[in-house]
Amino acid sequence: MKHRIVVAVTGASGSVYARQLLRKLAVMKDQVDQVAIVMTDNAKTVWETELDEKGYEQLPFPFYSQKDFYAPFASGSGRFDTMIICPCSMGTLGRIAGGISNDLITRAADVVLKERRKLICVLRDTPYNLVHIRNMQTVTEAGGIICPATPSFYSKPQSIEDVAATVVDRVIDLAGLEQDTFRWGE
Repeated sequence: MKHRIVVAVTGASGSVYARQLLRKLAVMKDQVDQVAIVMTDNAKTVWETELDEKGYEQLPFPFYSQKDFYAPFASGSGRFDTMIICPCSMGTLGRIAGGISNDLITRAADVVLKERRKLICVLRDTPYNLVHIRNMQTVTEAGGIICPATPSFYSKPQSIEDVAATVVDRVIDLAGLEQDTFRWGE
């Protein structure tokens, strides 16, 4: 079965993660049937600031407005099996944990959780306060996966892109996609 994936990009720092994730998903056509993107205005600003480009405009995926509750993944009948929020701001996490579906990102996350599908939240903020930790607990108990954008260094990354890949490759694994990447002990 090919995956149908929603990728939400929020305004948290970490656009390098979103760019790498979307580039990798674009070449996984044998495993991915469809990718849909919801990107906040703040995410576009942060992307442009951090990466000095607007590469999101060239991505081969449909974009949906945060206010588009007619998007196919705004309902469980849309059959999207995975949602990845990358990067996921603490505000977005808090709204998901509180069950507040006030935009397409939080509505889609609510749908994924209620349908017992896969929600992966790639948190980038640090340090965490107790509210963040409790929100992570709530989303985890509801079936979501908290994947902080904490890179690993076993593979001896040589660039920022290599460092980001250590997180993105973990996210791709969590989404259930096969890939050729560094594996500990192999």
